[in-house]
Amino acid sequence: MALFSKKYKFYKQLDYMDCGPTCLRMIAAYYGEEYSLDYLRANSYITKNGVSLLGLSEAAEKIGFKTLSAKLTYEQLTQQIPLPCVLHWNQEHYVVLYGVEKKNLFRPVERLVIADPGHNLVRVERDVFEKCWVSSADKKGIALLIEPTPEFYRMGEEAPTVKSGFGFLVGYLRPYKRYFVQLILGMLLASLISMCFPFLTQSLVDFGVSRKNMNFIYLILLSQLLLFLGGIAVDLIRNWILLHISTRISISIISNFLIKLMKLPINFFESKNVGDITQRINDHKRIESFLTGSTLSTLFSIINLFVFSFVLSIYNTKLLVVFALGSALSIFWISIFLKRRKNIDYNRFQRARENQNSLFEIITGMQEIKLYNSQKARRWEWERIQAKLFKVNIKSLALEQYQGIGASFFTQLKNIVISYLAAKLVIEQQITLGVMLSISYIVGQMNSPLDQIILFIKNVQDAKISLDRLNEIHSKPEEETSEDLIGYNENKWPREPENSSDALYLSHELFTKSIRRNTGDGITISNLSFRYGSPKSPLVLKNISMHIPKGKVTAIVGASGSGKTTLLKLLLKFYPPAEGQILVDEVNLQDISAQLWRNNVGTVMQDGFVFSDSIARNIAVDGERINEERLYEAVRIANMHEFIAKLPLGFTTRIGNSGSGLSGGQKQRLFIARAVYKDAKYLFFDEATSALDANNEKVIMENLNQFYKGRTVVVIAHRLSTVKNADQIIVMKDGEIVEEGHHSELTKSRGYYFELVKNQLELGAA
Repeated sequence: MALFSKKYKFYKQLDYMDCGPTCLRMIAAYYGEEYSLDYLRANSYITKNGVSLLGLSEAAEKIGFKTLSAKLTYEQLTQQIPLPCVLHWNQEHYVVLYGVEKKNLFRPVERLVIADPGHNLVRVERDVFEKCWVSSADKKGIALLIEPTPEFYRMGEEAPTVKSGFGFLVGYLRPYKRYFVQLILGMLLASLISMCFPFLTQSLVDFGVSRKNMNFIYLILLSQLLLFLGGIAVDLIRNWILLHISTRISISIISNFLIKLMKLPINFFESKNVGDITQRINDHKRIESFLTGSTLSTLFSIINLFVFSFVLSIYNTKLLVVFALGSALSIFWISIFLKRRKNIDYNRFQRARENQNSLFEIITGMQEIKLYNSQKARRWEWERIQAKLFKVNIKSLALEQYQGIGASFFTQLKNIVISYLAAKLVIEQQITLGVMLSISYIVGQMNSPLDQIILFIKNVQDAKISLDRLNEIHSKPEEETSEDLIGYNENKWPREPENSSDALYLSHELFTKSIRRNTGDGITISNLSFRYGSPKSPLVLKNISMHIPKGKVTAIVGASGSGKTTLLKLLLKFYPPAEGQILVDEVNLQDISAQLWRNNVGTVMQDGFVFSDSIARNIAVDGERINEERLYEAVRIANMHEFIAKLPLGFTTRIGNSGSGLSGGQKQRLFIARAVYKDAKYLFFDEATSALDANNEKVIMENLNQFYKGRTVVVIAHRLSTVKNADQIIVMKDGEIVEEGHHSELTKSRGYYFELVKNQLELGAA
């Protein structure tokens, strides 16, 4: 089977960690069924670190495949295993193995057909394949064997439809139909103006120069000048329309993207790398360029090609046939090298990745390199990579030269043959000298559109990938719908809920009343369980039941990995529980809008973020006018006044680059001030003072203890000084509550809590 047979499906991954689901999508398409990447991604339980082989296997079995993961030798893989299958590549990636091309008279080495979702469909030689797949320890590689069952074909009929990226774009283009009509009319007018030039050139030579008629020459030259100025005017108007459309579409795409992005649940961001999200923001530039530059210029080139082909056919049909044959040979020559270019580009991609990793390790690991005097070894390693990269670049350059020289040869040969035939026709008096010059002009105008069309095909593929990436975000379910936000207008509250929306409103009303009147019972957690990812993943929280009394301080302690932060994320409604429920003032948290709930919660997380803005705006992050009284009070409680007073511009001093230049303790004080400024009824602190020195912690804790009065507070901490004064302490171990009570009770019982804090108790006694 040929390498680029229709059987060999290829899709490019949209995100850095999408390789596994994309491989599964290719294999499903190979067997005749189309699945959306988003559907496969959801069922493989992808995270920020990618997808496991188990997750990939579960997703495959969910759509009707039979799977088996195995560790195989090269011979077992190529001789005994049904293909296609998924391979674990370079210990960090997934690819599809489609087939093996054995050695023969015309193929001196064995090659393997690989679909790498991060690059392309390529053929690799055995030595390159083994280096990327086989482990050096046991000479085996990991493969996921996949075969369809009858269930696969039955389920394929119910598969979620794959939305076209270009369909997503139509909605942005529709409001500008009138402008696009004007653009197309402008292109047609510009093409008609261009069409006049060959006839004017012919008339200039045949009727002006030949008959020595200067008045006619002046008339023709004036006509050319006027047409040229007319063409410039049309281009100016067209460019202004284009600028207007492109700016409006660009702003709409990126604005709607950011609106949608901010409505997505937090688990979306925890499954994406920052680069994946910023790539989507950069994609709108590519789409803008495609719409307003590449597409319209190619459309103009196609119109010109047809117009000048028509004019050339008027002069001589044989010359048009010669042009078409020469152009076909040139395009065929270029297409021959496209397959080889893919393979060379793949090798260059691999070497470039090694080069980037090597440089990154040198720069980030400079301290260790100097400590162990390994400068020379690291430099030699980088130079070896450069030598390999140089060899690949030489091959690429040679291929480009062959491709370019061949294409130029056929183009020039075509031009020479046309010139010869035109000259012969002049000598035979079948055409005039003016017609010959016009033909030369026409051929020159027809050569450029062909190059543009070839480039346009590649731009279409790139634009489709960008559109698919943006479309994937817009198809994601939002954290809460418009119905979830019902409940802010008290005048619309019905006495009895008539439907689900009214019931949701009633939940909001009960919650807001409890906040306003400071009534209610606090937070009650009943039989709460939770796991990340797959339903087969282990539980992180196991049957948690506890009560957080209103207006009191509850501390949660436990070793790292015991589930404390996960519990806090569920309290913040970042994730829904797998089992059980959370009641806030007797209202189910799932029935309260996330926006409404978080508006009443002040939070300090372990991984809080510092914005590139002033100190004041980093404390008052809601974007509204700053309340100076609350700002100064927040700064006092967080013990920041001396630190801010030393800054050159005080509160207006800008903090750049995610807070670089601030110590860990200064950042934590900033986060505490941010939570205090919010003046919320609920406070959740996760290791809020872990980076503070003893003096700062003492002052801040004294201030916070006063601020806590009348507020419901949950504190997660390891430090005894932070938790010992809490009204109750919850002790967690391996996702379960093992103890609860006051500090004095728990230390007297000498249980798990005592083991956690005994070193600090001894230190305090000393």
